Amino acid sequence: MIPLYHDFTDETVLVFGGGPVGARKARRFAREANVVVVSPEFAADGYGEAELVRAAPDAGTVAGWFDRTDPALAVAATDVDPVNEAVEREARNRGTLINRADHSGERGPGGVVVPATVRDGGVAVSISTGGASPALSKELRKRIEGELDGAGELAAITADVRSELKARGVDPARRRRAVRAAVQSPRVWKDLGTGVSNARQTVDAVVDAALGEKS
Repeated sequence: MIPLYHDFTDETVLVFGGGPVGARKARRFAREANVVVVSPEFAADGYGEAELVRAAPDAGTVAGWFDRTDPALAVAATDVDPVNEAVEREARNRGTLINRADHSGERGPGGVVVPATVRDGGVAVSISTGGASPALSKELRKRIEGELDGAGELAAITADVRSELKARGVDPARRRRAVRAAVQSPRVWKDLGTGVSNARQTVDAVVDAALGEKS
């Protein structure tokens, strides 16, 4: 499998199953997509901004839910194998992305793995073991969380710096070299989180030095 990021803005994600796994999937996708959860019961975990539909789908009614919602992604998270199989089959027939929450390891065409993810602002790092070891994915996520502190702030600052350097007519090679110096600078990382102006001033100093300009 090849990792990709997918934009679900204005798309629908259809989740079959309202247990803890279905709730977790709904919360994840509700950050961006319109999520519909179909289940006879719902857990107390919370579902974000998802729409909850109390119904007990069976293999024969799955297609109807696809017709009503036209999802970009379907999640099979029930504890009933025939229902999960029907969801997968319907998704593949329609060319819809499918996530089987009860399967690990190898997936077929159109199969989607929802990885463990660490976020800091606009920066996201996703971890997957291909379904081989969810426990390892969670452990790696914990280890990475501390390393990512401040990355979102630095991404925003360097985005502004790149735009400003481009507007000044600095050639691409020098722009890349200057921004690379900023993101590699221990001084910059030390100042992240201490105030936007402090970090920005340090980035500007490092960038100016990389460009051979006075700070």
